[in-house]
Amino acid sequence: MTTPVPTPTTPLTQSWNMSYPMTLRSVPLARRQTLRRLTLWDWPGDKDDAILIVSELVANAIRHARRPGHELWLHLALLEPDPTTLLIEVSDPTSNFPTLRQSPTAEAGRGLQVVKSLTTHLSWHLHKELGKTVTAHLPQPDMPQRPAS
Repeated sequence: MTTPVPTPTTPLTQSWNMSYPMTLRSVPLARRQTLRRLTLWDWPGDKDDAILIVSELVANAIRHARRPGHELWLHLALLEPDPTTLLIEVSDPTSNFPTLRQSPTAEAGRGLQVVKSLTTHLSWHLHKELGKTVTAHLPQPDMPQRPAS
């Protein structure tokens, strides 16, 4: 799987990628590396929210898109013109799109609802050759969160 990149029209100030094996042990590693990267960038946003989003998206990729011989990719970037906007992307090897459940159960279905409630943008797109990318934008610290729908 090729390294995912942001939309070409999206200017970036900082960018970082990492691949992970598709095992649940990758979730805490992705959380730690996200915290480290955001701390190095001195990102002023809510790091706990960013880590929660990364955790949910990475765990979903592992649970629903695991394929032998493939990895998932995590991409973090600070967007222009305001580098406090955080782009979080998780790419996996399947073309199955995530489903936002309207009535999540106690056991499943809440992850994407949580991500949606914390972000100003949540989308996914297919790659030409293999897989998909789920994209989330974490709001700027002084920007109100979007209302729940």
